[in-house]
Amino acid sequence: MTAQDVMQRMTKPLAVAALAVAALSGCLPNAQPTSLVPESRPAVVPAVVKAPSAESAELRNYYRVLQQDLLTRGLLRTDGGGPETPYNADKLAAHFEEIAFYNEYAGRSGSALTGGLSRWSGPVRLVADFGPSVPESQRTRDAQVLSNYGARLSRITGHPISATQQRGNFHVIFAGADDRAFVAEKVRALLPNLSAGDLQLFVNPPRTHYCFVLAGGPQGAPFDYIRGVALIRAEHPDLVRDSCIHEEVAQGLGLLNDSPRARPSIFNDDDEFAFLTSHDELLLKMLYDPRLRTGMSADEARPIIRILARDVMGQSL
Repeated sequence: MTAQDVMQRMTKPLAVAALAVAALSGCLPNAQPTSLVPESRPAVVPAVVKAPSAESAELRNYYRVLQQDLLTRGLLRTDGGGPETPYNADKLAAHFEEIAFYNEYAGRSGSALTGGLSRWSGPVRLVADFGPSVPESQRTRDAQVLSNYGARLSRITGHPISATQQRGNFHVIFAGADDRAFVAEKVRALLPNLSAGDLQLFVNPPRTHYCFVLAGGPQGAPFDYIRGVALIRAEHPDLVRDSCIHEEVAQGLGLLNDSPRARPSIFNDDDEFAFLTSHDELLLKMLYDPRLRTGMSADEARPIIRILARDVMGQSL
């Protein structure tokens, strides 16, 4: 899979061996008798916490100030909208077409048709991958947020979406500036055909890129997603990291684009809303409705989208 394909938004058991050696040594003729006096416990050596580099510390401060500025301006809302953000079935249908059939990254213009409806046909298994610099407390917190969000998305879409610790197909990488080697190795393993230039987007993202996702399918069925990889900067404050989880995972499910007309929505580059809104839930519900077909064009889907929008809004045709 090349970056163009996927940018459609896009150990051995050593313990067992040790046990076997221990069992064998007990059968040797010169084996020493086992003492009944328990050995003293070794002193617990505290884990060495490496201080962040100056670059990582500067990024953490930059994103902290940025978040506060957004909040001061009334952005990153967590209320999901209100009376001042009305929408009806016609608007919902229009927003769905703009977001599901256009590619945010295509030609760097955000206006190119993708060619077909994109989504996952198989189960989505979310995995949280953490760079070495990410503190344990932050790992535990973010993994739980991702797991809870996956369960919510599954309820919304009716599609199997869950968090797992192994054999995942949608990896969410939380990493900081000090984790470049880790990110490079991880992304090469997950996306071996990614170009050197696009690999650098993961390894050295501009600081204006808060987070992003690549998702796609095999060459013969590019709209039938089988792999997703998202990167979220570990230096972000909690609220922005959570917002990134909400947007990138949802976009990795097939809602590729952002639209300035979509409101209330996270699929809008204005940062007004931090979390998935009720409007966005309806878009995802429509995306995974069986009346739509993976790979169908916008023209083919348009009459069905109109019906779906009225169904989810409880409005008659």
